[in-house]
Amino acid sequence: MFKKYTLSNGVRLVAEKIPYVKSVTLGFWIEAGSIHEETNNNGITHFVEHMLFKGTDKRSAREIAESFDSIGGQLNAFTSKECTCFYAKVLDTHLSIAIDVLTDMLFYSSFNPGEIEKEKSVVLEEINMYEDSPEDLAHELLSKTVFKHHKLGMPVLGTGETVTSFDRRKLVSFIEEHYSIENIVVSVAGNFDEDQLIEQLEEKFNHFTNRKSTRKVENNPSFNAEGITRYKDIEQLHICLGLEGASLTSRDLYPLLIMNNIFGGSMSSRLFQNIREDKGLAYSVFSYPSSYKEIGLLTVYAGINPSQLDEVLKLINYEIRNLKKDGLTKDELHKSKEQLKGSYMLGLESTSSRMSAIGKSELLINRIYSPKEILEKIDQVTLSDVREVIDKVFVVEKSALAVVGKVEQDKDLMSLLDY
Repeated sequence: MFKKYTLSNGVRLVAEKIPYVKSVTLGFWIEAGSIHEETNNNGITHFVEHMLFKGTDKRSAREIAESFDSIGGQLNAFTSKECTCFYAKVLDTHLSIAIDVLTDMLFYSSFNPGEIEKEKSVVLEEINMYEDSPEDLAHELLSKTVFKHHKLGMPVLGTGETVTSFDRRKLVSFIEEHYSIENIVVSVAGNFDEDQLIEQLEEKFNHFTNRKSTRKVENNPSFNAEGITRYKDIEQLHICLGLEGASLTSRDLYPLLIMNNIFGGSMSSRLFQNIREDKGLAYSVFSYPSSYKEIGLLTVYAGINPSQLDEVLKLINYEIRNLKKDGLTKDELHKSKEQLKGSYMLGLESTSSRMSAIGKSELLINRIYSPKEILEKIDQVTLSDVREVIDKVFVVEKSALAVVGKVEQDKDLMSLLDY
């Protein structure tokens, strides 16, 4: 069972003690993502994340890495559209090392100008890598299209132009504005001594007094229905169909998750069985939901031969029409619930998953649901709830399509959607 604390300086701590494991995962969650950027500094959140690994006042980048390699631990971070997370997984006997190194990175990173210039090349190569990955590019283009009129549509990595403009002053200014007491949650899951944990965190955080209030995102995101293509001379065509999903706090979230399992979220799903197993038209075909604070997105992806674009979209239309006409069966509802509960409960066995779940929930929705509450939410979903979500989500007029590969530039993609 998790517990919530507030450190003396106001930083929130969420901790879940799991006494039967020998590991512990520590995460620092910051409510800073690409959604908090402007067009002229797009990618700065991700760049700051990189720079925290490049050395502090007392540790070099090599020494930071060796701190965890020498104890068999793991250190990593990620930036998303709405938050950043720095995390470490170690044996329970080494938690103090994880706290010491992560707080050193968070509070005392040096942002050496020479390291900044070197890291620009690294991030530019990361951007190029995404450009060379047509599947990733299709997903990125879909997000850019769907949220065309909102910051959610901006890429997390930024652009070549913005990344090359970053300097020490901009990076430090961004941290001062966004890495504030109100915007940070410390999340811990695993085997630890509660009193020692709080004592060590109090010691490391007692000097941190940045209460600068972050400027909130000004307008709520809306769904933009549009088709977009990117021609690439590659063998496959990569299709991403986007539909409006459910936000993190929407009552539609669990019905959507249950519906998605049956529609395209697993190997036994309707999309996979029809398009791959029965017709052999795709190696990879699936659907998945993405949920943000204010909105959600349901994405359908398929990697196919360019000559089969029309046929595959017809099959996707067919499965959507069947879903809208008949909904799910009672057996499918039961199967999907058990599938969702099973994957959720298996995830609870990982200290990293537990740290992530409680940390992200506290940061973004200021509320953590217990495993019992989550299972109850899944069990309470009815066929009527799923039917309501199907009717809300699968609307042609609120659909977007992104296609990457050898596609005709003047092809009217949206006319191929018919459900």
